[in-house]
Amino acid sequence: MEALAHKSGFVALVGRTNVGKSTLLNQMIGQKVAIMSDKPQTTRHKIHSVLTRDDAQVVFLDTPGIHKPKHKLGEHLVEVAFSTLQEVDLVLFMTEATASPGRGDRYILEQMQGLKTPVFLVLNKIDLISKDNLLPLIDEYKDLYPFAEIVPVSALKGENTQRLIDVLIEYLPEGPRYYPEGTVTDRPERFIMAELIREKVLHLTSEEIPHSVTVDIERLEKKRDDLVVVSAVIYTERESQKGILIGKGGRMLKKVGKLAREEIESLLGSRVYLELWVKVQKDWRNRPEHFKNFGYTD
Repeated sequence: MEALAHKSGFVALVGRTNVGKSTLLNQMIGQKVAIMSDKPQTTRHKIHSVLTRDDAQVVFLDTPGIHKPKHKLGEHLVEVAFSTLQEVDLVLFMTEATASPGRGDRYILEQMQGLKTPVFLVLNKIDLISKDNLLPLIDEYKDLYPFAEIVPVSALKGENTQRLIDVLIEYLPEGPRYYPEGTVTDRPERFIMAELIREKVLHLTSEEIPHSVTVDIERLEKKRDDLVVVSAVIYTERESQKGILIGKGGRMLKKVGKLAREEIESLLGSRVYLELWVKVQKDWRNRPEHFKNFGYTD
């Protein structure tokens, strides 16, 4: 019997901020590779996440959410998201099934007009609407763009995500495995640790704090008897923000550290001693020399 052809390729996830791209990605990969938050603009990096099956390997690129930039870093992130469309075999344009196309959706679709890459419409959060509302919404989107496929899903509950994987693999070319079996992301452990710490800041703080924060792992040392020492700095833009992140008696920083340590231990399969510091780097999001030092270079 002739062996089935092996397919492989690169698939970009694009869409407005906070539509569930990272949730969908984690669902399709089968484990947490991208941080999640109910705050917009959670994803800041173009992350390669890898799904390997016997018949295919899919490399997903979770791009920063497309939004109206308010600073130089925001402009850079939007450029990264749009540049990705030229580099892939397939684009998943993701939006919410709970509302008609908004200005942000229309803006993204306008920018994609003339794109030769096939584009899927992925309508997320179908668990929050009645099926009667789905068909009129699909018709609205069909008038805006010639989608190759339209797949409604619930990223949170995993509904229809397996069908999405099966259909997108049909569109990929025959090709090799780009990553060894067992690889789920191209990012090193240091990067994932920093993102997990930033995720806890997003969950525990509000207002202006989340988007002013970045995290740098300064020390990662494996000790004997199954212990890893991690020293990380949380950078923010103002002294007042530093005070909020530390909290009264250091309580906020302790909460961030406890939650992050638990997830880092799960990631590494080792006991972790986590040291956290908070430092101020004034207006770093508007200073390319700073945000490039923090790894925003893609």
